[in-house]
Amino acid sequence: MSISRLRGQRGSVSIEMAVVTPAVLALLAGAVIGGRVNIARQALEAAAYDAARTASLARTAGEASAQALAAADSTLNAQGLSCTGLDVTVSTAGFGVPVGQPATVTARVSCTATFSDVALPGMPGTVPLIASFTSPLDTYRSRA
Repeated sequence: MSISRLRGQRGSVSIEMAVVTPAVLALLAGAVIGGRVNIARQALEAAAYDAARTASLARTAGEASAQALAAADSTLNAQGLSCTGLDVTVSTAGFGVPVGQPATVTARVSCTATFSDVALPGMPGTVPLIASFTSPLDTYRSRA
């Protein structure tokens, strides 16, 4: 190869890096957001589990709803999930089942997880998430 031919390629690495770097950064941000979405889903499922379990230990349907909301909020805070519009719905129909018959309580937790701290333009800054869990009521404990 002649020296004049090598001189013609000066700066080509800089141009290649300028073209490739944004694509690599977008892939990296996408991987980070994908990982955070999975972690957020796991945290929401843990919150639904805790809400249903706490509601199943309550004595009344009214207590069950209030305690489920507190349990879900506490779990999400402990997991460090930044969540807007938290909604905890508890199906308390099991409290109307007579003692001695199996009954359940179901908690449904939904919120919008925010990822604005890592999102790039064109990538989602928020993701709506929903999780639910069903927990049995004690068959032989009084219900109100």
